[in-house]
Amino acid sequence: MSVLETKRLLRTFRIVPNRLLGQNFMVEPSIFPKLTEYASLSKADVVLDIGAGFGFLSRFLANKCKRVLAVEKDPRVATVLHEQLKSVANVTVVEGDVLKTSVPSFNKVVSIPPYQISSRLLLWLFDRSFDCAVFVLQKEFADRLVATVGSEDYGWLSVTACYSAKVNLLDAVPKHMFYPQPEVDSVIVRLLPWNIAPFEVKDGAFFRQMVRWLFTQRNKKLGNALMPFIKSALEVNKEEVEKVISTIPFREKRVRELSPETFGDLANALVH
Repeated sequence: MSVLETKRLLRTFRIVPNRLLGQNFMVEPSIFPKLTEYASLSKADVVLDIGAGFGFLSRFLANKCKRVLAVEKDPRVATVLHEQLKSVANVTVVEGDVLKTSVPSFNKVVSIPPYQISSRLLLWLFDRSFDCAVFVLQKEFADRLVATVGSEDYGWLSVTACYSAKVNLLDAVPKHMFYPQPEVDSVIVRLLPWNIAPFEVKDGAFFRQMVRWLFTQRNKKLGNALMPFIKSALEVNKEEVEKVISTIPFREKRVRELSPETFGDLANALVH
């Protein structure tokens, strides 16, 4: 795998990388052993590779695990992917959008996904059972996953990630490792789902809905930000909303000042 090989395939199959699909192809093979090492792959693992591109990573993974599920949305690239991997018996190519397509069971993820689906992809993954996920993600996005309470990067993604998994930011991935080069640098991120969640959430869907809503008003005091959400989500009148809010001891704090655990307590109280 190299820039020359990637350019050759693009030229041979008359493919122009689509920025709207986030098509920046990894051209530095030295990163692959790091990804597999961080994922602790074994011959028992079924690994999901999202945005498999021309299959260079999938081929490498195939030597380290039981089976690889190589998912590619772009039909032009998927045609090349089929051709490149047809001789690799333990790779299954899945053509389609991973967020909408039925994907066979897997227990690990090793992937360099299109950056524009990062938040939706993690929400999709957090709704599923998995042992470990190792991604290459945009550095700015990854920083949001581990942001501290009250910081500029702290938001709904930070809270959701904190509840769902242990998140580690590992090696830097410079932009020159891709073709075409993206405008941003990247980082290897590992997600390890908690065996026991760090705090209790009675209704995960409601918790995520509430947190996303509240962070659209991150600088407001919680009491003011909650008013329209409770009316909409719980279908209660203004008097009932005011009664609920009056019982919240931290209602004068701003949304950005609340810890993930506090959001969990709040969600549990509202669905009680």
